[in-house]
Amino acid sequence: MTETGAAAAAVDVRGLSVSFASVHAVDGLDLRVPAGGAVALVGRNGAGKSTTLRVLGGVLPPSSGTVVVAGVDAVLEPRRAREVVGYCPDVGGLIPRATPWEHLQLAARLRGLDRWEERARELLERFDLAGASDRVTAGFSHGMSRRLSVLLAAFHEPAVLLLDEPFDGVDPLGVEATLEEIRRARMRGAAVLVSTHLLGLAVQACEEAVVLRGGRVVSAAPAADLAGDEGAARYRALLS
Repeated sequence: MTETGAAAAAVDVRGLSVSFASVHAVDGLDLRVPAGGAVALVGRNGAGKSTTLRVLGGVLPPSSGTVVVAGVDAVLEPRRAREVVGYCPDVGGLIPRATPWEHLQLAARLRGLDRWEERARELLERFDLAGASDRVTAGFSHGMSRRLSVLLAAFHEPAVLLLDEPFDGVDPLGVEATLEEIRRARMRGAAVLVSTHLLGLAVQACEEAVVLRGGRVVSAAPAADLAGDEGAARYRALLS
């Protein structure tokens, strides 16, 4: 975790815990991401990655802890938190009988965006969805749905971009579009958090990697430390 102090952190999480009955999905997690920084959350299924992003996105209340995104307390003001973040969930989030263009129209209306059409068309082209912009998403492949979810999360250029498994089932063109959107978000000063089980892409997408196991942080280090065969071996050791 990048230690830049709370004042500089676009994401500032302290002592986050989330429990479902007797199951501790997240247990005392601390996490800070500066504006313009990118952190990957990696770990096995059930490590607490998705739960953490749901709390940051203002869609799940924590059991305890403090969560601040772009200066907004996501625990006390979850609605305001949803305004300053762009959140791509790991599953769902799309309206089956709506087209990508209708999703963008709705997002623009809900967020009060003006002159949004040019950016919408540019994103649809970059994510290779322009040809499917008038098709209902019920007929989309898993990869197409993932690409659209990332596009919608980034559409309003949020201060904090949360991407949960954005590369899952996505073809190389979609992967590159997502990596490019992460780069652009960082260049304009957004903080980016990426949850993924694909270690190689985590290293490409982010400068820092936080390894979770059983809802706890077991390592926080430069993502490059997990690159290559030596990095993969180090990662496996952290999970064992």
